[in-house]
Formats: sequence, C-alpha cells, structure tokens
Amino acid sequence: MDILSETIAAIRTGSPTSGLFIRHAPWGRRYPVVPGAGFHVVLQGSCWVVPPDGEPIALGVGDVLFMPRGADHDLVDSLDTPVTETAQPGEPREIVGPGVRTALLCGAYELGRSRTHPILDELPEFIHLPARPGRHPALRGAVDLLAAEIAEPRPGSDAAVPAILETLLLFILRAWFDEQSDLCSSGWAGAFADPAVAAALRAVHEEPARAWTVADLGDIAGVSRATLARRFLATVGEPPLAYVTRWRMLTAARLLRDTDSSLGAVARRVGYASEFAFAKAFKREYGVAPGQYRRAADSPPLVAV
Repeated sequence: MDILSETIAAIRTGSPTSGLFIRHAPWGRRYPVVPGAGFHVVLQGSCWVVPPDGEPIALGVGDVLFMPRGADHDLVDSLDTPVTETAQPGEPREIVGPGVRTALLCGAYELGRSRTHPILDELPEFIHLPARPGRHPALRGAVDLLAAEIAEPRPGSDAAVPAILETLLLFILRAWFDEQSDLCSSGWAGAFADPAVAAALRAVHEEPARAWTVADLGDIAGVSRATLARRFLATVGEPPLAYVTRWRMLTAARLLRDTDSSLGAVARRVGYASEFAFAKAFKREYGVAPGQYRRAADSPPLVAV
C-alpha cells in the first residue's frame, strides 16, 4: 500500500457519514466542531463559508471545501444573511423557501483523536478546491458518484456510499498535495515529490518492525545519512527515527483497535521484543496502556452533516 493510503487507514476510525443538504435563500447555518474531518461540496447554487477567524470563502458549483480537523464554521447564502440554524442529527434535509436553491453534499470522517499524523497536522483549517475545467478529474468523478448514490439510493448503496467516501477522502488529499507541489517543496507535498524521502517513508511503512537506522534509510534512499536527515526533517517535519516511532505507535493503535491480535503479537509487529518495552513506549505516546486503549469504549458521536 502507498504512503498516503496507509496513513489514512492508520488514523481512520469508525465509518464515514454523508448526506444532502438543501436550502432556499435566505438561509444561514452553523456547523460546530466535529471530532474528525468534514467536507462540503456545492452541487447547485452558491454559498459562503464564514470561519471564526479569517476571510469568508465563496463557494460555487463543483467547489470542494475540506476541514481536516473538523473546524467550526458558518454557511450562509449571502454575507448579509444571519445564522438561524445549527447543524444537528436528524434534521430535515430540505427546507423549501422563496429564494434561490442551494444543494450541498456534506460528510464527516471520524479520525483517531489521541495521536495524529503530521500529514494532517500541517494542513490548514480549511482547504478550498475550486472547480476548474480539467483539474482533478478523479475527484470530480468521485463527487458525482457519491451525489448520485445519495440522491437516488439503489440496491447496494449501503455498501457503495462508504467505499466512495473513503475514496473521496484520498482524492481530496491527493488534489491538495498536487496543488501544493506546484507551489513549494516543503511539507508533505515536498516529501511525496522528493524521491529520497519518499523511498525512506515507504521503507518504514513496509517494515515498521525493522531496527532502522538513519544510515539504513539513507542506503535505501540512495543518499548520505546527513542528506536524508536534512531533507526528511525539512519535509516530514521530524527526524527519521522520530517518525519511525510515530509510525510504529500508529500501526500498533490500529492493530489494537481493529484486530484481536495478542499484545505480544502487536509488539512484535511494530519492532518490540517484549510486551513490557512495547507497553512502556505505547503509554508514553498515548497516555494509557495498550490493554486499556483496546478496552476503552469510544463510541463515535452523532455528527450532523
């Protein structure tokens, strides 16, 4: 599996949710913080996103707005319209009114909250991907598929919608990193574009249990130890061996959450010879012992989309 896919798989929890939202002007709607990531796609009409801080963002047909940390915000048909409702589960999808119709496709992803990944940490609170002819055709295709399945559910839609949502998340991130790689060589966009850093990341992801050294990773990347360390820190944001530990712990958390593997088996999968050493490292990162993390009841909250 590639770096981006593995990273999203490691931090994703629960099942994504989505739905259609239709209002007729005038309308103003508040979206509280969600425990994960969220998105809006304008299918018809237009609207404004009003963040708590910063300038309002105009959204038109086909535009995608992604909130990697579920930031609170308002959506309004016009900057002159007051907010009169707050998003909440179970509300009506469409409220008929006298003005122009706006239809949005909205969704949310539950992400692990106790330990994040720098690939999401570096993203801005709001990512706006405007609809432009010829740009990001895969993203546009996923949006069209999802909108069709939600608007007219058919046999198999219950399985198709979550799968399309997972794909949509990857396509949103891919589109963002593609755009950033055209502008700068730092951050994770730079990591994906740097052959040496990308090779080192793939190696760590493929073999988290290996006793990695910077020299080993440099050999795989085809550059000196010092060069890899410098380029890795400049793009990923932390030294190579610090990232090895982070990836081991994220992998362990996923195994604890999603499998019945014994603690000893999980420890070995991520490079620890003893349960004691693994438990100590895990508690240092997550604040709880591995067994407690596994037993913790972490029911996903209801999220309005």
